[in-house]
Amino acid sequence: MSVDTTLCMGSGLCALALPEVFDQDDVDGLVVLLDPEPPRELHDDVAEAVNRCPVQAISATAP
Repeated sequence: MSVDTTLCMGSGLCALALPEVFDQDDVDGLVVLLDPEPPRELHDDVAEAVNRCPVQAISATAP
């Protein structure tokens, strides 16, 4: 999984959807990956969080 911080607008929808994987930095609110390789049981939730990103700044690939 990766994040393009040049696209991120800091909406926080990913962090709200899955706080164990995503957070926002304290400086500009951009997404921070807490777990770039989340466990398999979170993959559906990760996909939902990725889909919530309004600017498609997060990309995830299935293993």
